[in-house]
Amino acid sequence: MKCVAPITVFTNETYIETKDGEGMVVVLRLGHRYVRDDRTTTHLFLVARAFGAQKAIYTGRRDKKLEERIKGITMKWGGPFEVTFEGEWKRTIEEWKEKNGEVIHLTVYGLPIQGVIHKIKKSGKEKIIVVGGAKVPGIIYKLADWNVSITSQPHSEISALGVFLHYFFEGRELSKVFQDAKIRILPQPNGKKVVQL
Repeated sequence: MKCVAPITVFTNETYIETKDGEGMVVVLRLGHRYVRDDRTTTHLFLVARAFGAQKAIYTGRRDKKLEERIKGITMKWGGPFEVTFEGEWKRTIEEWKEKNGEVIHLTVYGLPIQGVIHKIKKSGKEKIIVVGGAKVPGIIYKLADWNVSITSQPHSEISALGVFLHYFFEGRELSKVFQDAKIRILPQPNGKKVVQL
């Protein structure tokens, strides 16, 4: 299923629509731990939504409060974006591959993003971006079509996802206008301005 929703750029008070030809982008968060990972997974999903992914899936322990929190933010700030829980991460990846989707695993041990992003984009396949939890099963490295690193240095999965999506969407996500938003920030040189839509 191709993502047909355009990315709308606001430039000099004119809306310019550019077609988003990359297809659906989904984030798969492995091994969510209830309470312990609450803040990290929340921030990961906020980055996924803000930087252009259409969906997030998580495994580990189901957290309905997490789901409701992200749903509430999406209803207020716009979408499309949804969060679902899956009990079995391996089956999720295998089903994605069966549907001709591409699996990208973000890992410090992978190939540097700057050397492979053009090939990843060129495939035209829908992407599922796998982001690890406490410990990543070794088989993930074999199931992934691409093991991709951001700097080959230790840092957070949140920053890795943000950088990957920024490279993938070539910065267009920075000007995305979200559908069905109830509020929107109007950028100011000083102070704060929020409008009700």
